[in-house]
Amino acid sequence: MFTGIVEELGEITAVETLDDACRFRLRGPVVTEGARHGDSIAVNGVCLTVVAHEGDEFTADVMAETLNRSSLGALTTGSRVNLERPTAVGARLGGHIVQGHVDGTGEILERKPSEHWEIVKISLPADLARYVVEKGSITVDGISLTVVDAGPDFFTVSLIPTTLALTTLGIKQPGDPVNLEVDVIAKYVERLLGTQGGTR
Repeated sequence: MFTGIVEELGEITAVETLDDACRFRLRGPVVTEGARHGDSIAVNGVCLTVVAHEGDEFTADVMAETLNRSSLGALTTGSRVNLERPTAVGARLGGHIVQGHVDGTGEILERKPSEHWEIVKISLPADLARYVVEKGSITVDGISLTVVDAGPDFFTVSLIPTTLALTTLGIKQPGDPVNLEVDVIAKYVERLLGTQGGTR
């Protein structure tokens, strides 16, 4: 489990394309400290497994399902990525409960800068809109954010200077894809109430 509090802005140092998968080598001095084979690290909000580790770099395999469901397939050598290690039991939950299981992708639609923050408008797939509410939580590229406004096919978030400086949302522009993970609690509530094609 993650909390959506990005630990560092890492970098893709190599990409190996396989028949039905991809292998990334990533640089991240903070998240690789003490890393071991089999550990989990969230990359732009996607939970990946460390398969090799040397110095301040680690390697992770990404299967076709993940490439199809997320924006990781668009990454190339030199791409900057948000990195976060799993939260430790008993640690503070700084953001919200994040699984690292991406529900879909959105696209940066608009950026409106102001003196001390920036409003970013992001497209929202129709099948995820029911889980996104004003003042609720959403994960964008692995960043735990509060929804400012929720529309039928978009939502907005307000970004503070720290988020702009230390995450990919400070450099992404209109047209760029982002990974989205909705609040898992909303999905469980929906399932328990039988409101998705089921009966009460």
